[in-house]
Amino acid sequence: MISILFVAQIVLAILLTILVLLQKSSSIGLGAYSGSNESVFGAKGPAGFLVKATFTVGLIFIFNTVALGYLYNKEYNRSVVDSAKTVTPDKAPVPPKLPETPAAPKAPAIPNPDTK
Repeated sequence: MISILFVAQIVLAILLTILVLLQKSSSIGLGAYSGSNESVFGAKGPAGFLVKATFTVGLIFIFNTVALGYLYNKEYNRSVVDSAKTVTPDKAPVPPKLPETPAAPKAPAIPNPDTK
């Protein structure tokens, strides 16, 4: 679904660019090449048709962008951590018993000089 909307987004972007460039402006743009089409669209020329077509394609472009953002966020908002398997042990592991360390040897007794 996302790939279809993504391809449609690219097509809409190209179509919208062409429609904007075909409109007459102070620098005329590509509108100079649409002079032969004026009789097809009526006495005013393609101005009214191109404005309506640009608005319609722009509106579809915006809806497609919102739909793409929603679906992309919904599908790719998962993490690897969410799918990781977690094991909860029933009992905590018991550490192995360490051998008892022998007590330190006692210091030798100091000879009492009074007793001989």
